[in-house]
Amino acid sequence: MNHDHSTGQSDKASASMGRKRLIGAVVMLAFIGMFFLLKEHWSHVAGYWPYLLLLACPLMHLFHGHGGHGSHNVDSSKK
Repeated sequence: MNHDHSTGQSDKASASMGRKRLIGAVVMLAFIGMFFLLKEHWSHVAGYWPYLLLLACPLMHLFHGHGGHGSHNVDSSKK
């Protein structure tokens, strides 16, 4: 009298979990690779930090703009 009442959702959930673990592993390997790459080539990268900081400002405005995540008005609580 053993019946299988599964709907197949556990298979989808396990496949999704496996995909998330794979993506997490790839991201962690990328971080480890970047660490060792920066460790070996730090003398080359260190000279470009001022330029990278100056470039970061226009790139942030290009991708995020002003007020992209909602209003920051203080008067909104007084309505």
